[in-house]
Amino acid sequence: MSSTARTALRAEWDRCRWVWNECVAKSRQVHVHNRQHPEKQTCGPAQLDKMLTEARAKTPWLCEGASVPQQQTIRDFAKARSKALKDIEKRLPVWQRAGMPRPKKKREALPTLNYTTRGFRLKDGRLHLAGGIVVTVVWSRELPSAPSSVRVYRDSLGHWYASFVVAAETRPLPATGRVIGVDWGVKETATTTSDDHDLPHVQHGKTAAQRLARYQRMMGRRKPARGQAASRGYREARRQAAKMHKKVARRRQDTARKWAKKVVRDHDAIAVEDFRPKFLARTTMARKAADAAISTTKTTLIEMGRKHGRDVRLVYPAHTTMDCASCGARTKHALPLSERTYTCTACGVMSPRDKNSARVMLVRAGLIPAGVEGVRPPGALLPEGA
Repeated sequence: MSSTARTALRAEWDRCRWVWNECVAKSRQVHVHNRQHPEKQTCGPAQLDKMLTEARAKTPWLCEGASVPQQQTIRDFAKARSKALKDIEKRLPVWQRAGMPRPKKKREALPTLNYTTRGFRLKDGRLHLAGGIVVTVVWSRELPSAPSSVRVYRDSLGHWYASFVVAAETRPLPATGRVIGVDWGVKETATTTSDDHDLPHVQHGKTAAQRLARYQRMMGRRKPARGQAASRGYREARRQAAKMHKKVARRRQDTARKWAKKVVRDHDAIAVEDFRPKFLARTTMARKAADAAISTTKTTLIEMGRKHGRDVRLVYPAHTTMDCASCGARTKHALPLSERTYTCTACGVMSPRDKNSARVMLVRAGLIPAGVEGVRPPGALLPEGA
């Protein structure tokens, strides 16, 4: 990207950041007013759009930028505020709620600009944005269809990216006649009904922890005093730490994609535990659970399955470690984490705890149908190894 395009994008982001901060200030002002007066005011996108029109008419600096990313900033703010209000209405715990939108600081917030169809166009392999900004794009792959929107953003390393929204394209794979169940965990990221498709905990974060700690100590020694500009050494240490974080994230993503592609290629139907690992952040397993990247791996598997036309079924995770995959009986007490072998008190079947849970996924998803005689109808898909 040229220096001219970078300068123009940063100037556009300064205007959008100003619009966001004005939305936050107006929202807080309305909140205080509604608590003190019986007549209620609103702070929706329509009112904010009207304020933006008035501000652009009075402020030449704001009017120099394109209106499309500024209007999309208001839409993003309204979406974030609506999500926070819904979480409050649901009476979710504080640690599960989405926080109310906060002001974006100049030296902390990363630039992100959103353009709809009328705010950009592609011509001769270059991205033309509203406001006369022309960006030369290094394409990772061809777009399968015309994009409906694009988000231009900068990461912590200073690299700019353009993310296009296009219609999903299904690429079916040959049928295999096999199904698989997936159970998530911390000791092993994914345990499946097939031994060949288990995903061990690769521990990418633990591998990079020593170098990351070194850069963080450098940042701690060179941290500027409050109100002072950061030194060159502090900025370099911060960049090295961000680079290490980025490298670990890419390794986790690469591992997840390769494993997901293997699972999807070898099976027609996948029963996935609908596991939400957010609560693990409040336990003693927080570090190891974060390094396992369960949520990223699960999302990658679901997206890969839908991309290739596979039958992906999400299974409610409650009591999956207490049920028997053979007879369906449930233990009278929850199994402690130290007990790694599941023994059914009804039928006497013994199996590894996680393997039993993976088979329970198949049963709950209806991928092992059986009649009253215990005989599966002809044509039913069988789990691998059956």
